[in-house]
Amino acid sequence: MLKLWRVVRPARQLELHRLILLLIAFSLGSMGFLAYYVSTSPKAKEPLPLPLGDCSSSGAAGPGPVRPPVPPRPPRPPETARTEPVVLVFVESAYSQLGQEIVAILESSRFRYSTELAPGRGDMPTLTDDTRGRYILVIYENLLKYVNLDAWSRELLDRYCVEYGVGIIGFFRAHEHSLLSAQLKGFPLFLYSNLGLRDYQVNPSAPLLHLTRPSRLEPGPLPGDDWTIFQSNHSTYEPVLLASLQSAEPPVPGPVPRRARLPTVVQDLGLHDGIQRVLFGHGLSFWLHKLVFVDAVAYLTGKRLCLDLDRYILVDIDDIFVGKEGTRMKVADVEALLTTQNKLRTLVPNFTFNLGFSGKFYHTGTEEEDAGDDMLLKHRKEFWWFPHMWSHMQPHLFHNRSVLADQMRLNKQFALVLPRQTCGLFTHTIFYNEYPGGSRELDRSIRGGELFLTVLLNPISIFMTHLSNYGNDRLGLYTFESLVRFLQCWTRLRLQTLPPVPLAQKYFELFPQERSPLWQNPCDDKRHKDIWSKEKTCDRLPKFLIVGPQKTGTTAIHFFLSLHPAVTSSFPSPSTFEEIQFFNGPNYHKGIDWYMDFFPVPSNASTDFLFEKSATYFDSEVVPRRGAALLPRAKIITVLTNPADRAYSWYQHQRAHGDPAALNYTFYQVISASSQAPLALRSLQNRCLVPGYYSTHLQRWLTYYPSGQLLIMDGKELRINPVASMESIQKFLGITPFLNYTRKLRFDEIKGFWCQRLGGGKTHCLGKSKGRRYPDMDTESRLFLTDFFRNHNLELSKLLSRLGQPVPSWLQEELQHSNLG
Repeated sequence: MLKLWRVVRPARQLELHRLILLLIAFSLGSMGFLAYYVSTSPKAKEPLPLPLGDCSSSGAAGPGPVRPPVPPRPPRPPETARTEPVVLVFVESAYSQLGQEIVAILESSRFRYSTELAPGRGDMPTLTDDTRGRYILVIYENLLKYVNLDAWSRELLDRYCVEYGVGIIGFFRAHEHSLLSAQLKGFPLFLYSNLGLRDYQVNPSAPLLHLTRPSRLEPGPLPGDDWTIFQSNHSTYEPVLLASLQSAEPPVPGPVPRRARLPTVVQDLGLHDGIQRVLFGHGLSFWLHKLVFVDAVAYLTGKRLCLDLDRYILVDIDDIFVGKEGTRMKVADVEALLTTQNKLRTLVPNFTFNLGFSGKFYHTGTEEEDAGDDMLLKHRKEFWWFPHMWSHMQPHLFHNRSVLADQMRLNKQFALVLPRQTCGLFTHTIFYNEYPGGSRELDRSIRGGELFLTVLLNPISIFMTHLSNYGNDRLGLYTFESLVRFLQCWTRLRLQTLPPVPLAQKYFELFPQERSPLWQNPCDDKRHKDIWSKEKTCDRLPKFLIVGPQKTGTTAIHFFLSLHPAVTSSFPSPSTFEEIQFFNGPNYHKGIDWYMDFFPVPSNASTDFLFEKSATYFDSEVVPRRGAALLPRAKIITVLTNPADRAYSWYQHQRAHGDPAALNYTFYQVISASSQAPLALRSLQNRCLVPGYYSTHLQRWLTYYPSGQLLIMDGKELRINPVASMESIQKFLGITPFLNYTRKLRFDEIKGFWCQRLGGGKTHCLGKSKGRRYPDMDTESRLFLTDFFRNHNLELSKLLSRLGQPVPSWLQEELQHSNLG
């Protein structure tokens, strides 16, 4: 028996080992299979928070404003007929964050504005033109720059505000060196700074409220610990936005309970000194400050700069039927889409999702997703529809027109079952399922962030979303239901919708000026470049423009630059000779392909300089904006001469070309003509005088181009010493090689101006129309124009001083004569 056991025992041990090995192998295989199944199976949905509900908060309201709110007072409206609807913004620097945020809101609201560096002593910009105010509102990025103005500037600004009914908005941003408490210089108002605050609410009695809807207390901390609150017993100050101290903060001096609501924004009703103001105890990083800021602009401008309450919202769902398996909508998703649409219709009348489809991909998902496709078609009349390409291929990728047409016909046949609408308006596509920063960042965008501001500042908002936002975790439904509820909670906006085509008509009804295109450089955006023809190149766009004005010497500069081996002018136009006149006339609508055909392909794009000269660009209202859109890095050259001499030269030019008004009227009759004069006479008068408003036109260029890209040439120096002028231009442009123009130019005694030097003592000059001699201007006209352009010349001098550019010799002479006069 013992021997038998000795034989059997090893065999049983071997079987046990094998069994254990088999169990281990089975376990490993099961784990591998499970890992594969988990990695390849659709992820389980994470439950989303419920969309924002009603506006009431569970937080206790706490004590209200320190003093009872006063009855609302209507604003003193600005003198409508006496002020331009332009906002003057004093910024700390061209790159300050708060200044950029202020400008961004003004631009999004389509309010005109002018930025100035906060002035030093005696450096206040001109506020009036004769009896008309230039600005309807003044904004200080740094409130202390206003209260600490020198006495002369402060008196000048305050007198302007009182006389023209102009208000002031100021921001106080505390920093580590700010006093914890101080009285605002010259005001019965105390500031307490570097505080941490929480639990904010809007004062329902604040007179400035327009878009803002007072809501109940919103619990939670305000961002940062550098807040400033205002305290005053004067009846001129009305709280607008209130908050409580953080529990760790020491109490504010005075008999103020810790949980009292302390003003972070106050409205000065003008009872102290006749000037209405709105003061912010922080910047615009807090979303509610942006909302109140927009209302402050509306109130202080008597609603001349005011956003309407109507807002149109359209939500496009792109790529219907296109998503890959596992990402598409199922029956339950379609049911949720219909349910949410019905909910939104209770908040936004007739709200309807707009679905974009490609018919080729219908029924190409899983069995459950194909059922979702069928569910969409079953309820097709509940939605609006618009077509993509049949195969979802972008149209520009088709090089064969017949194939493109066939694809469009296929989608049209599929679309016959759909009550579709086409949409010609587009906006930025947002992939919410990949929202940067995750759900917290998305909620921040909804609750006062980017999505909220998009609707707040734009009368029409079209949001592009994708099919996958409505399957899977249905993030699109959560986003837009929450957004609409939040908007209705904090604003008085009237939300509504329209189908795409009527919405497009409404857009151009609101903004008729945008019917014209604004061409941009396709090479500045990879998406645009990808859909552009591979046979085209942006190298054919000019690096600089000579913009005029007319009769100042721009043709001479064009001629002299063409002598440089690295500089190439545009090809001549059959109708306008050396000028293309693309940006300011009907040629603009011919598109950038037409424009680029006027330029050769450079042999070396980095060293060759293409340019064009169109002297009518200078005083055009549309050219700076159009130019900056297509040529944002282009350098701009302008030539200025005495505006009186320029006007007279233009008059003589028109006489030489047989203009009846110039032939039938003396120069004095032209420049002094009244507003009741014949149309032809007033037209000639405008072309004589208006281009001479140099500072006005330069300010427009500086709105779109930085000063470093603008060269202002002295036309008198150009005529006397063109070599020095051409050296300045070459340095400004950074052209190499540097051309010595003393070897290229020579003064022609017969013609009376500088010409190209040729061999054998000969010269090549501009045509006979250039350098034309005519009688001197009569004394009466000279005196009239000296007086007429006096303020314009003074403004030009101030502008050049701020830009750090030299004052031309002719301008120095004119200013001296004006002082003597």
